[in-house]
Amino acid sequence: MRIKIIENIILFFIGTIVVALIYMQTIKGEYYYDLSVNNRIRVIPVEGPRGRIFDRRGLVLADNHLAYNVAVVAQDLQDTDSLFNFLGRVLKKDPISLKKQFLHKRKTPFDPVVLARDIDLRTIFAIEENRFQYPGLVIEKTYERNYPFAQTDAHAVGYVGKINADEAEVLEDYGYNLQSVVGKMGVERTYDSILRGGLGGRQIEINNRGQEVRLLSLKEPVQGKDIGLTIDQRIQSAADDLLASRPGAVVVMDLANGDLLGMVSSPSFDPNAFVNKNLQGKVLSYIHDPRALLLNRVVASSYPPGSVFKIPVALAAIELKRIAPDVTFQCPGYYMLGKRRFGCAHVHGSEDLNQAIAHSCNVYFFHVGQMVTAHVIQQYAKAFGLGRVTGVDLPFEASGQVPAGSRPGHPWYTGNTLNFSIGQGDTLTTPLQLTVMMAAVANDGVILRPRIVRSVDHKDLPSPNISRLPTVRLHDNTWHIVQRGLRSVITDPEGTAHELNDLAGMTIYGKTGTAQAGTNKANHAWFVGYVHSPRNNLAFCVFLEHGGSSTNAVEVTHGLLSRMQSQGII
Repeated sequence: MRIKIIENIILFFIGTIVVALIYMQTIKGEYYYDLSVNNRIRVIPVEGPRGRIFDRRGLVLADNHLAYNVAVVAQDLQDTDSLFNFLGRVLKKDPISLKKQFLHKRKTPFDPVVLARDIDLRTIFAIEENRFQYPGLVIEKTYERNYPFAQTDAHAVGYVGKINADEAEVLEDYGYNLQSVVGKMGVERTYDSILRGGLGGRQIEINNRGQEVRLLSLKEPVQGKDIGLTIDQRIQSAADDLLASRPGAVVVMDLANGDLLGMVSSPSFDPNAFVNKNLQGKVLSYIHDPRALLLNRVVASSYPPGSVFKIPVALAAIELKRIAPDVTFQCPGYYMLGKRRFGCAHVHGSEDLNQAIAHSCNVYFFHVGQMVTAHVIQQYAKAFGLGRVTGVDLPFEASGQVPAGSRPGHPWYTGNTLNFSIGQGDTLTTPLQLTVMMAAVANDGVILRPRIVRSVDHKDLPSPNISRLPTVRLHDNTWHIVQRGLRSVITDPEGTAHELNDLAGMTIYGKTGTAQAGTNKANHAWFVGYVHSPRNNLAFCVFLEHGGSSTNAVEVTHGLLSRMQSQGII
């Protein structure tokens, strides 16, 4: 009886095994076959080179060079200590540090973890000769970004870096993975999907030791599309040289179509440091530098405009007939509001509108500001694009602010109106916004949308300003009166930018601004304007953060326009 029971149990287990084998071989056979194939076939992805970036004359601003990286695939690892000891000897690095780096970067068993970038040929040969001993060790072919003009174009062109976990999660559906390189700033970021190369790779068969047996297929990566910028490298280099690492910005824009011919933020950084292993020690110093090297002062930071803000105040006063151009106010060098004294830079005496613009008389605009009222000034300022983004094709654009009137917790007094009338108080603008404003004054009210990319894949893009209509509609006489004042800033012997009058062959209009920046801080220096010449009509802005007197911004402008003229740009 017992033997019979034992026989039945044995038969039951044998039957169970047979049924399981039948199930695995017939019903689930294809599934397990696919698993075995996937286990012996590996795809090594290769990201294509990014598209190149050119200036308006075809000069290369961003390029690529072929590079080789050392990487480790977690799934194929066998003798971890032996592998990292070998890599330590070859790469001349601490094996323990390499192992920690690997563990920190490892995300999935299949993705290669890069431990060394852009290695030299001698190191490649040493690794290849011994790679059969270390399953999981691979040499990746890739492309490293190169920026020939380094810091000069850093904020305009931008830079690239490894994708972070949050970016990878958001962009996963668009073909990005944890090994992808993405644009982090400037054109590289805004146009990343266009510049990014198409993925290629090698499909290989491996044995049970993780060693490559044969190549099954090869898909060549596709280079990203090239992009042509509106900027002229000659202007970039001149502006960078003249700023001489002082905090500030220079913008030059074509009055015909809004193309940005120059866009320099200072101080700058070397974007090659984010991709070149020999320069990566600089990255931390860039991030922690108190001068904010990574900040694009042209678009991403806003400042009080100072006397530049008198332009919309003057336009509003003339258009609404609050004053006539020949009405004068007496300037004793200050204005008294009750017992509070509001200062002016000089004792100007009797000033009409043209003189007040030329000499930048605060007292004149204290009177005019009260006659126009703060709310009307705000309306005119916003009509010129202040207080909102310009729509330029660059990331992280600041909107600035043009506040007027009481807000909860912020009552508005007459003193606020006086400060508001000369661009002080809580008013904040970006250098690019003021450039757009000056272009509108030059174009009798046309608000241009600035752009920095003019072509993709060597095909010109349509200008966002093809159908241009005046968006600030004022009487012709209003424009002419204020434009005449802006010209007097240069031609009047006592004009605040009369030094520019010696530049022959061009007609310059402009407005200086010296903006208070807070207690115990040097003033900001502004000079904005536009220039007409036989070759080009351009708007411009020169800004020096804590640069002192506006005379310093005028000096930079003189050098910039002079160099542009000598190079045949204007």
